[in-house]
Amino acid sequence: MLRSRHTLPLLILMVVIGAGSVATALLIDWLPEQASEQAERVDTLIWFVVWVSLALFTIVMTVLLYSMWRFRVGEDDDEDGPPTHGNTRLEVIWTIIPSILLAVVAVWAYLVLSDNESLAASQDQVTVDVTAEQFAWTFSYPGAGIASGDLRVPEGKQVILKMRAKDVIHSFYVVEWKVKQDVVPGITTRLIIDPNRVGTYQVICAELCGVGHGVMRARAIVMPQDEYDQWLRSAQAELASQQGAAGSQGAQAPADQAPADQAPAEGATTTGAQP
Repeated sequence: MLRSRHTLPLLILMVVIGAGSVATALLIDWLPEQASEQAERVDTLIWFVVWVSLALFTIVMTVLLYSMWRFRVGEDDDEDGPPTHGNTRLEVIWTIIPSILLAVVAVWAYLVLSDNESLAASQDQVTVDVTAEQFAWTFSYPGAGIASGDLRVPEGKQVILKMRAKDVIHSFYVVEWKVKQDVVPGITTRLIIDPNRVGTYQVICAELCGVGHGVMRARAIVMPQDEYDQWLRSAQAELASQQGAAGSQGAQAPADQAPADQAPAEGATTTGAQP
């Protein structure tokens, strides 16, 4: 049996607002696809925060809208409302519950961050040196002696990005990987990724770094292991061919004339030395 004449209207309004909120969350594809092991952990935490927020939103909007309709006064009523004392029990409840939720999110976020930054000792890692500058990315592969304007990594193998900036603060971010890391001048920052989906994704700078910030883009290409190994061999062979041609031209040039430096095109493979 309903204890108050307000209960039924409040329940009906709550169901309507809750259904609309749930439909908005489920029927729209809010989050990009997951392309790393880190992404799944991050998305799980995000959805927890979303559902808790929708529940609180439903409760607050139900009480607010019902109060606006049920307790409205006439247009000619200019009197002040009667003074009322606060509900101590209600105030304690709506203080304790958000505090508990914040604590849960904080602990959960710490665990996600710890898991995302953990190194898998049982598998081989690929290390890539990343250099950020206004307004371009350079990716160097120390073990192979090559560098590229694209980040190419193998699927299913842990990737360690060691990043540094030449000028101002930048931020490495691939939306589908769901993690990002600032790149700060003077220090080397690290980002760990476990790509698990083959594809081409966009590397963006997520830190305002100057007038060209919006065009500071590169490609992150996740490849099957055999294609990645083939690319490495091809890039090393191309580099050796370029170095051989440069050595031959240098031997024919006058001693006091050095070949002019030329910046590589976007995505091109060059030497392994970082700029």
